[in-house]
Amino acid sequence: MEIVSDAAVTAKPEQGSFTVHLDDAEINETIANFLERLIKDLSTSSGSSSSREDCRATLLRLAFSNEAGTVVRSDFLGYRLHGCKDISLAVGFLQPLSPVTQVNADEAAGINTSSDFLALLRSAVGGVIAHAGDGIQALRSRLGDEFAKRLSFPWTVQGPLTPQRVFWVQGRANIEASRQFYEAARALGISLVVLDEPGHWLQDDAGPHAHYREAFIPISIDGDKGLTQRIVDAVRGYPRKVNGIVSISDVRLPLVARACEILGLPTSTSAAYMLAGNKGASRKLEAAAAGEDQGFVLETLQDLDAVLAQRRGQLRYPLIVKPCTGWNSDCVVKVRNEDELRVAARRASERHATSPASSTGVVVETYVDGPEVDANFIVLDGEVLFCDITDDFPCSGDLPGTETTDAANFMETLMDVPSALPDDEKEMMRESLRKSITRLGFQSGVFHCEARVRGSRAYYAVDAASGLLDLHVQDERTGTAAPSCFLHEVNARPPGYINCVAALLAHGVDYYAVRLLLSLGPREEARVRALAQPFLHGQPQYVLGITVLPPTREGVMASEDAVGEFLAANPELQRHAVDFQTVKKRGEVVQGPGSSELWCVGYVTVASREGRRACLELARQVRERFDYRLEDE
Repeated sequence: MEIVSDAAVTAKPEQGSFTVHLDDAEINETIANFLERLIKDLSTSSGSSSSREDCRATLLRLAFSNEAGTVVRSDFLGYRLHGCKDISLAVGFLQPLSPVTQVNADEAAGINTSSDFLALLRSAVGGVIAHAGDGIQALRSRLGDEFAKRLSFPWTVQGPLTPQRVFWVQGRANIEASRQFYEAARALGISLVVLDEPGHWLQDDAGPHAHYREAFIPISIDGDKGLTQRIVDAVRGYPRKVNGIVSISDVRLPLVARACEILGLPTSTSAAYMLAGNKGASRKLEAAAAGEDQGFVLETLQDLDAVLAQRRGQLRYPLIVKPCTGWNSDCVVKVRNEDELRVAARRASERHATSPASSTGVVVETYVDGPEVDANFIVLDGEVLFCDITDDFPCSGDLPGTETTDAANFMETLMDVPSALPDDEKEMMRESLRKSITRLGFQSGVFHCEARVRGSRAYYAVDAASGLLDLHVQDERTGTAAPSCFLHEVNARPPGYINCVAALLAHGVDYYAVRLLLSLGPREEARVRALAQPFLHGQPQYVLGITVLPPTREGVMASEDAVGEFLAANPELQRHAVDFQTVKKRGEVVQGPGSSELWCVGYVTVASREGRRACLELARQVRERFDYRLEDE
């Protein structure tokens, strides 16, 4: 899909400056900045060298298209090449929805890079600056391999694309927890109109992030039934055409879908979203498909006595108790007997009884002790375009003999990309979860599924030599039962922000971009298919460990940015950290480890090209060394 032209430059030690004369009218600001960076890199390289032999090689690589069309998103070169070891800068020269000129191999080979340099720049879709100490030829070879691995997907589509407008319901808490979404919209040529509460950080037209949205409409976004009409009124009252509506909030998804149905905008059915968002209804659906009757669903707490009387002696403990409506593993408890079941059921029933959604339902289900996974899907017309399965390491509530205390919960501890499950079990989980998504009534979408492998050959154990907890795989299966999938839930939206960033870094797939395009309907099918393609052969560029940093004590946070400060103070860990997020900022209340509210202090995502064990060791060091300051300490 691409043709490249390289310009190799080795800076001479005696050169003290570089001068380039360009007509500003002939290049855009992006290209000018790119060239300035190249000159700066060359100046730094020459200035730090004591001899010609010590100079590192610098390669300027320009990318061209061998097909005419329209770019699928303007920043594809930057994010698909992000993390490539030799590349210091990768920049796309195109604006969103730009037409792309065809350049064939003979034309590219015939260009004189000295006399026709401006023509070369104007016809390129982007440029890369790379450096190496082992010579130009070795660098050129490695870049060729990386370009093939990362850019072997159709980054142009036939014909023109037109600007679109999407309403985004709930603009998220801050830019750190949503930047990828906003940047995806801009690169796709989609204008965003944000609907959120008055006083939201995106409301001010002169605010530092106002450029990410076209407009802000202040409304109540409470998840009550009236939200649908408030969205409908906002769309009908907007002076410009609206092409789609998006939300990634579980409780709001069916209400947003209903608004789309009323307005005639593309959407999966509100009934499917309603079913997915009700853990009780989806549990019944799964139980019927599997022929199971161990678990049950309570509409109200008053139903519990009748159910227990009917099933006396039939229930096999431990069981899991959780609200029908919920998120972040909130109020999920493992119980070992009837007394604990009653306490947990009351708590789960009361958890959302007074919320706008007003749910008192409770799910009681089998506790499955097999390996847990997060499985993220991109599905189009029933076809799985992409599936990423991540290992979700044991929570405190998984530990043998855990009591039903607040400290034993099901908040994530560590997620590892990619999964170490046996290939046949990953394929089984992929197919089983695809069927679960279809049973709910969805044909297309981005989905975050949580499930366990029942009867897996894999199990968690601590390695005696390294002391690391990890999956170990038995050579042969014990017992006769084949492995099966036990679904916890299907969330009909992308995974959490930190996991979306991880998928973009590891696989080059942007769940937010795909979700935006799906909101526009069949017209964007070609771009959905293009952007759902991971790196060549589906191999991630490194192993990622998403480390959850739980609270160790309660109080008021004194650190301005606890995670950022920790990484700055530990540069040997910081260089392996590809992403981080601070959840609890200065002045915010930190709930202690015994709190019923499952809030972490932050996340750090570490990466290793050496393999899984090296990644797990980095994650362990982050967990063991991280700390934060509280006021009055």
